[in-house]
Amino acid sequence: MKKTYLIIAFCIVAVIQLFVPAQMIFEQEQVLTKGRIYKFKTRPIDPNDPFRGKYITLNYDIRSFETLDSTWQRGDDVYVYIKDSLGFAVLDTIAKHKLNRSTDFVVAEAQYFYKRSVYNNRPARLTFDLPFDRFYMEESKAKPAEDAIRVTRFDSVIKNVYSVVYIKDGKSVLEDVVIDGIPVLEYIKKHKEQ
Repeated sequence: MKKTYLIIAFCIVAVIQLFVPAQMIFEQEQVLTKGRIYKFKTRPIDPNDPFRGKYITLNYDIRSFETLDSTWQRGDDVYVYIKDSLGFAVLDTIAKHKLNRSTDFVVAEAQYFYKRSVYNNRPARLTFDLPFDRFYMEESKAKPAEDAIRVTRFDSVIKNVYSVVYIKDGKSVLEDVVIDGIPVLEYIKKHKEQ
């Protein structure tokens, strides 16, 4: 009798352990198949700590917003509403909660709040981290990819480095990083052969 309960309990735990990752995969696939595609322009990667482990750390042009709300705290959820402008994602507005609008959004994390400065007439500004700031890849390719992205920032011929991100209902999936119209892994391969 005790053995039967153990087997039933084991089966329930096994089903739960399979259900959780399957649900996560399903949610990611829903975003990829039904989400809207945005291109986020990247900023130069910090050369002191550009990547850790098997991913590239990405910085984006969209990372702060002027605000009159002075109650922001580090770690707060920031609903970042975006729209498309000339093929790239631009910041529409931010909020502390989900707004009743049809604009796409992602939930970011508040980092710093800079108060308004009366000395230099600087408005208050909130900085935040977008949830797709890491591009995971094979370890042997992460370093060459990071080098390629950093070098493109100083190359006067190359202008566009951006991330391709799918967004649906506040969830996001970073699909690829593109350098001058070429996916980063193809770009590395192409320039390694030259």
